[in-house]
Formats: sequence, C-alpha cells, structure tokens
Amino acid sequence: MRGIARRDFLGAGAALLASVPTWAADEPSAAKNKSRLILLGTGGGPTPKPNRAAPAQVIIVNGVSYVIDCGNGVARQMVLAGVPLASIRDVFITHQHSDHNADYGNLIWLSWATNLATRVNTYGPPPLAKMTRLFLEMNDYDIKVRMADEGRPPLKNLIAPHEITSDGVVLRDVNVTVTAALVEHPLVKPAFAYRFDCPDRSIVISGDTHPSENLVRLAKGADVLVHEVMYLPALEHLIGSEPNAVTLRKHLLASHTTTEQVGRIATEAGVKTLVLSHFVPGATPPIEDQVWFDAVRPYYSGNLIVGRDLLEI
Repeated sequence: MRGIARRDFLGAGAALLASVPTWAADEPSAAKNKSRLILLGTGGGPTPKPNRAAPAQVIIVNGVSYVIDCGNGVARQMVLAGVPLASIRDVFITHQHSDHNADYGNLIWLSWATNLATRVNTYGPPPLAKMTRLFLEMNDYDIKVRMADEGRPPLKNLIAPHEITSDGVVLRDVNVTVTAALVEHPLVKPAFAYRFDCPDRSIVISGDTHPSENLVRLAKGADVLVHEVMYLPALEHLIGSEPNAVTLRKHLLASHTTTEQVGRIATEAGVKTLVLSHFVPGATPPIEDQVWFDAVRPYYSGNLIVGRDLLEI
C-alpha cells in the first residue's frame, strides 16, 4: 500500500520473537497462538454514556496487543480488562471521528507513563501523522518532566504513525495479517474496516459504515465480524430532543447500518459469528439486549452476540 512502510515478514518475525512480553513467555504453544478479542467499549457517538464506554477493541495474540479505535477512556478499559498496557504494539484507527480517536494519543502517553518502553506503530487515515506530532507538542511539558523525574525514554521515539488512504494489507507480522478496506461513512473520509487474520481465526472490525459491498468482501468467510448497529425505532426518539434533528437524522441514516442491514451483511459475507457493537442510539433508559438480538435475528441465522463492555469473545 502506498505511503506505508511495510514490514518484511521474516525480519519482523525475528524482532517480535525477541520482544515477546514476559507474561507470554511461559504459555503453552497452543495458548500462544490463540487469539483473544475483548470489546473495550461498545457505545456509539461522542457523548459519554452511563452504560457503555466509547468505541474500542483489543485483539491479543502471543501476549501482543493490537488496539482498534481509541474512544475516551480506552486506557482504563484496558486495565479493567486485565490487559497490560506494556503489551501494546500496534494501534489502528478506523476513522477520524472523536468517539473513535479521542484517546489515540492518551492511550500511548498513559501507557508510557505506566511501563510501556517499546515502539508502537499506529495506522489510520490522515491526518494521523499531524495528530501525533501535535499531541506530543501539547504534552511536551509533562513528557519532559517525567523523562527527568522517572528516567523514561523519549515518547516521540516510541510512536510511529502510518497513514492509510486505500485498501490493502497494512501489517503482516508473526501473529497477524491486517487488511484495511474502505467503507462508507460520510462526511468522514477515508474510513476503514480492518480484518485480522490470526493463527486460529479471522476477525473483522467494521468501524462506522453505511452498508458496504467492500466490507462484505473483506469479511467473506470470517470467523467473527464485529459490526456497528443502529436501531431505527429508537432513532426518532433520539433525534426528537436534538436542536439539529434534521441534520443529525440525515447523517445517521447515511453513515450507519440498521439492525436489518447488519444481519443481511453478515449473512451475505458468510461470517460464523456476528457481534453487535457501537450501539446507536445509546438510549436512556438503555435498549435491552434482547431487543437488539430480536431485531437482527430474522436476517442472520449464525452465532449472534449482543456486545457489552469488557466482553471477551
């Protein structure tokens, strides 16, 4: 893919094997190759919610953590999930919307302030490189103080941003192959879904998207598809209280996937397990899990999971 520094498979393999975290060193080989998927946050939209954290997922293979999206509070969600912050090696942003990138810099900064001392490669649409540079500039005072007081390495040397603008493989190492596919989320462009082909299974994260044939192709035959979802009957109630109701309604219908649509997408792609996440609306009171399940089930007969924060799949 143009504009991305690809890693050579064997070279990256040697580097990763040399840096396997100590907590993974004594695991049996079967356990090392078994992927873990944890939903760190399942809420949709930028406003903080009492019942769901902001969008984020982590896939763990061989003790190495791959974080997808960095909604507000993602570092704390990692801690609550029992995932060591020092295990982060790669971070992926699906698109530049605040509910998905608000804690992009904070995740790495707070991990560094804890015990992260290894490089983190980050991937996402422009202006990822500029965001990284400005974040480091904004927090330069704290960073320098902690370097002097605590002996930490320069944070700027630990973050390597890679901007993505088109479909294709963005990462291949000894644990995973990660493929990006453009999805439809106007007005935020480009926006991506990611597929992680792990040693034991394939996992697709939809990001935010209107029904997309490109996503269907990416998810073809996947073991797990984590897909955003919108419940139309509750939508009118949500926008009825908003002063910008007309604009918001237009955006939601053009940029997201309804319960019927997500069921049909999973069926067309032939995925084995469909996980609902990024719930819109995040109603008050919350919409019951059974409502989401019943709204999707007529259109998808496979294993259907209504996601919740910190659920491991």
